[in-house]
Amino acid sequence: MGRLHRLWVSARRLAGGLGSSVPCRWQPSLLSAPAPSRMLGSDPGLSDSDSEESVFSGLEESGSDSTEDDAALEEEGAGTSKQLGRMDRSPGQQARTPCPRTEVASVPGEGEYAEDSSDEEDIRNTVGNVPLEWYDDFPHVGYDLDGRRIYKPLRTRDELDQFLDQMDDPDYWRTVRDRMTGHSVRLTDEQVALVQRLQRGQFGDVSFDPYEVGSSCWPWGWDTCRAQAHPPLLAPQPAVDFFSGDLMIHPVTNRPADKRSFIPSLVEKEKVSRMVHAIKMGWIQPRRPRDHTPSFYDLWAQEDPNAVLGRHKMHVPAPKLALPGHSESYNPPPEYLPSEEERLAWEQQEPDERKLGFLPRRFPSLRAVPAYGRFIQERFERCLDLYLCPRQRKMRVNVDPEDLIPKLPRPRDLQPFPTCQALVYRGHNDLVRCLSVSPDGQWLASGSDDGSVRLWEVATARCMRTVPVGGVVKSVAWNPHPTVCLVAVAVEDAVLLLNPALGDRLVVGSTDQLLSAFTPPLEAASQPAHWLEASEEERQGGLRLRIHHGKPVTQVTWHGRGDYLAVVLATPGHTQVLIHQLSRRRSQSPFRRSHGQVQGVAFHPTRPFLLVASQRCVRLYHLLRQELTKKLMPNCKWVSSLAVHPAGDNVICGSYDSKLVWFDMDLSTKPYRVLRHHKKALRAVAFHPRYPLFASGSDDGSVIVCHGMVYNDLLQNPLLVPVKVLKGHALTRDLGVLDVAFHPTQPWVFSSGADGTLRLFT
Repeated sequence: MGRLHRLWVSARRLAGGLGSSVPCRWQPSLLSAPAPSRMLGSDPGLSDSDSEESVFSGLEESGSDSTEDDAALEEEGAGTSKQLGRMDRSPGQQARTPCPRTEVASVPGEGEYAEDSSDEEDIRNTVGNVPLEWYDDFPHVGYDLDGRRIYKPLRTRDELDQFLDQMDDPDYWRTVRDRMTGHSVRLTDEQVALVQRLQRGQFGDVSFDPYEVGSSCWPWGWDTCRAQAHPPLLAPQPAVDFFSGDLMIHPVTNRPADKRSFIPSLVEKEKVSRMVHAIKMGWIQPRRPRDHTPSFYDLWAQEDPNAVLGRHKMHVPAPKLALPGHSESYNPPPEYLPSEEERLAWEQQEPDERKLGFLPRRFPSLRAVPAYGRFIQERFERCLDLYLCPRQRKMRVNVDPEDLIPKLPRPRDLQPFPTCQALVYRGHNDLVRCLSVSPDGQWLASGSDDGSVRLWEVATARCMRTVPVGGVVKSVAWNPHPTVCLVAVAVEDAVLLLNPALGDRLVVGSTDQLLSAFTPPLEAASQPAHWLEASEEERQGGLRLRIHHGKPVTQVTWHGRGDYLAVVLATPGHTQVLIHQLSRRRSQSPFRRSHGQVQGVAFHPTRPFLLVASQRCVRLYHLLRQELTKKLMPNCKWVSSLAVHPAGDNVICGSYDSKLVWFDMDLSTKPYRVLRHHKKALRAVAFHPRYPLFASGSDDGSVIVCHGMVYNDLLQNPLLVPVKVLKGHALTRDLGVLDVAFHPTQPWVFSSGADGTLRLFT
């Protein structure tokens, strides 16, 4: 009853604040509570207390403070019994009693709480009009009349219990928690319907009609008061439209008309003057009336410059059909009639190759000429030609075809270079896989699959010596130092160092003294290769040293100074490349890990670099710093050979997909130029040490010599011009040229082939 009492006090004070200007409203007392409860849609079977709670459950508490409520409670307690007695004695007189709010306005503080009883007061929470947020950090929510704390209910239910209640309890959705008391309250059907109506923006009372006269001021409407005061007004009156369409005598308001209603506006006058000035100046053009007559034009008529098709300045008219000739006649001359052989030949030709699309025939009269069989097809093709042909001239660029060809010098201006075959070196019985020229250019060494190494005299093609090595010779390299006469031969798993004993005897003798001057160290270090001295019988054949590796050797190459040589082993792992030092007879493996199958190695001619060519790329290593400097990407399958320019800044690679790739290492790691002159796989490439020439040998049996000029000016790119294709080797086992090498001083090139011969082109 405490909450009900506070709500009623708030409603009474709200009514008292409006004054006497509002029509009299009858106060719903405790005895007459069922009438408003029925208007709010409550159940008639509920008790008085339940109906009173349902009536005021939708009203909020007023903003009055607790002290005024306490004073009102005391005043109400004094006059409760007296007011109840008066209401019991004259129930019929109550309907004709004046409005209680008028009494409150005239005699304040007298009989305010006469209709309420303090015995039924709700003592569960006596906080009053105090925000509950003040008690968030305290265990209690207020005090009772004795000053004792009212503690909050213990929350022994966690989120899991709430979830179980949500799953099991069918009324969980209509259960709310009362913040004032902390208890769970189950909403009735009427309260749920009230909440739903408020959410939809409707009035709380079901029976309230907002479109009836006098129904929009009080929650239970003016009709309730009128029904109690004036019984004949029970029927609802329809709403009257304030602004109706009927002409009335009196105005709606008697307010005098504004001055601006009969005085011209200066702002509008200024706007109109501006628009008139803009029209005079031509800034605003009036809308022209549309011409609704359709416009037609002949598509195939003679176009004039102003026509639609005249927009295409380079328009080409449709070609006209050719006029018929004598062959189209129904009675052509005899020379136009085909013979039997010509008719058969015409039938065997393709339709696009025939001069005439029909065969001329003779008819006795025009009446006997049948219908043309291809008439519809030819008309359809004619329409397709007219429709699909873009009859507009294309702007062709007037370019001389000679300007599209790069300006290359003539081959005769690039001489000297080898042009013809001069000598053929015969003597090997099998494939000649490798060759090498001495530093002075007088001698030539070659290795073959017949198990021998032959030494030739270049000028006469005479075989000076034949050294049997007992296996397939994979690589031969002459020492580039002019004071050392040694030839390195790669045979199976060993590298043989031969002294051919050709040329100057002083050079031959100094080479033997250099090899015999070596003194082995006291403690032999572990090495990846074993150095063995040749026996006396092998020394008679020219063998001086034998280096065993334990794995097959595929290539051997010398450093420019003649003291180091690098070998390539056919084995997976990081020991594919080994470097040997001749003076100290030491071997070392420069790499700790492998980057694929190594195809070949080469020393840089001037700097401490080592180039290692794998199947996919070429790596440049700095031997002193022991680091990778560059990685060249040829983009070919796969790299087969490698050569370095004498200046050291350019590299060429041959590949098995018939490409020759030129790298400018100062420019980029990508190819500067890719040459595709050969038709089959490239086996060998070589640079000339003095002349701007390089050559490539392929399985197609040809040697292509190219001019490759490298300029000292770094801003000028190398000039690459193919100058000559040299042929002479016969294809054997689908193999052609296996190795090429230039003469050290002359513009000559040597080649070895699968036909067992060596050839010199000069």
